[in-house]
This record gives sequence, C-alpha cells and structure tokens, in this order.
Amino acid sequence: MLDFPLHKNNNELPPLAMALGYFDGVHLGHQKVILAAKEFAQNNGLKCAVMTFDPHPSVVLKKNNGGIQNITPLKDKIQLIKELGIDYLFIVHFTEDFASLHPQEFVDQYIIGLNVKHVVAGFDYTYGRMGKGTMETLPFHSRDKFTSSVVPKLTNADGGEKVSSTLIRKLLQEGKTKELHSLLGRYYISKGIVVHGDKRGRTIGFPTANVEMENNFMVPPLGVYAVKMRLSGGKWQKGVCNIGYKPTFKKEADPKPTVEIHVFDFDEEIYGENVEVEWHVYLRKEQKFSGINELIEQINKDKLAAYHYFDENGC
Repeated sequence: MLDFPLHKNNNELPPLAMALGYFDGVHLGHQKVILAAKEFAQNNGLKCAVMTFDPHPSVVLKKNNGGIQNITPLKDKIQLIKELGIDYLFIVHFTEDFASLHPQEFVDQYIIGLNVKHVVAGFDYTYGRMGKGTMETLPFHSRDKFTSSVVPKLTNADGGEKVSSTLIRKLLQEGKTKELHSLLGRYYISKGIVVHGDKRGRTIGFPTANVEMENNFMVPPLGVYAVKMRLSGGKWQKGVCNIGYKPTFKKEADPKPTVEIHVFDFDEEIYGENVEVEWHVYLRKEQKFSGINELIEQINKDKLAAYHYFDENGC
C-alpha cells in the first residue's frame, strides 16, 4: 500500500501503462478500463499497472457517515484484478492529507513519480483536491511526461444505464440479483461463516446452514433466493436461501435477519466453515405461515423454482 507522502524512486519501476479508478466490484466497465491499459502496455513494450484506493474516498471525506459496504472488499478486489493479468497493483491509502493534494501534485507524485508513460481511465474519472482534475485536464498536468486515453461510458443492454458500482449497489439493495451478472460478468458473491442456529430446519426435513455474513459485504434484502454455496476449496452446491426473521416461529423479531441456506442433497456438519454464497435470483418475499405443513409445502415449491431456474439457465 502506498502512503502519502510517496517515498518511491521511479527508477525502481519499469515504464508503466496504468489504469486509474476505485474499481469497487471490478465490473465490466472497470474491466474495460483495466484491459485497455493492459492492451496498450502489451502493444508498446510497457508493464501494466492498476492504481486503486482504500478506504473509499466518501468515508474519509465524511460524505457517507454510515460508512460504505463494498461490492468487493479490498482482498477480493485484489484477487479479481490479479486474475486480469496485471503486472503491478498500487493501493493508495486514502487519507485527508492525500485528498488535499492539488491535481498537479497528484500527477507529479503518483503518476510521473511512478514512471507511468500512459494512463487509462473512465470518462468520468477525477483526481486531486475536490476532484478538480479530470480526464480533460490530465494532458495539461502530464508535463508531456506521459500520454493518456479515455474509456467511454459502458451501458447495460436493457435500459442504456451506465454500468457502475452505484447501479450495482442499487440493484443489490432492491434484491435484483439476477440482473447483476450482465453488469459484473459473473454472479455476485458474498462470504461468511457457518454458525449454530436453532436447528429447526433439520426437524422438518430441510437442514440449513446458518451463515453469518462478513460485515464488509453487501447482502440482498429480505426474501428467498436461488443460490449456490461452496466451502473453501470445494465445489459449488445449489440451494435456496432465506434472509429474514422466521416469522412462522418467532413471536419477537431477532435484532438482525438470519441468512439460512438449504443446500440440495447435502447433509454434512460444517459449523465454523468459511463459505461463499453466489446469489442468483430472487424467488419470493419472506412469509409467515399458519403452520409447519404450509411452510414445508412452500419450501418444496421454492426448491422446484430454484431447480427450474438452474436447469433453464444451464448453471
């Protein structure tokens, strides 16, 4: 991680083509920027680099007092960028001091100072104090030490909306998990650990894994979803997930909803295991049933709906 002020001699680094951005989600728009830098590097005898920032600027600048849940926490973002075949990844520790840099100071230290010969960023990328630096001002601030190229807006196929982290967060908050694949280029994944629950599902023939999600991941809203789950190093298993307060059994709501996953054809003790949950499609809202039999009947319907979805989509 790079701290401000930057103490790095550019003689230590080869000439670079660098992609700039926060890249939360590493969605298809981000991938377009990163791969454009990679292509330029390959065509011009340079090494490819990515620069990102941590934590999110809005947290440091107090624009989001409640903090921000990431689509991809830092560790996962690093892995996704690594999978794109990048040579160097620079993670800048975003602080108030760093945010106060004038645009020219940022360029001098963090672009020219890192031996960057070409910069790639999205059309709306800003840099320097109060975001006053833009892709239009970058050639001026470059001091003729590097060139730059701008990646235009990428829109989704349906509504022509910009593919963005903001749109992905909005869809996640609305439970529209099915739409995320076309924006991310993959299914949305969150992570957690299997903890002890009330074990009621086992008594009615539907054992569940009670997953305590890591706080820095976004989780869809209340409801029932078709999902896949896997243990660390294991294979993906199909299932259904209920996020909610179990109103059929609970007279008083828990302080926070539980995430319970019934994995098809799976009955192993996995308490304490780290798991990944791949969110596919929203099936229905959480309901309160008149009794166990009505609940069992609905769970069977949910299983059939999930089986149908997985078969129909070949996943």
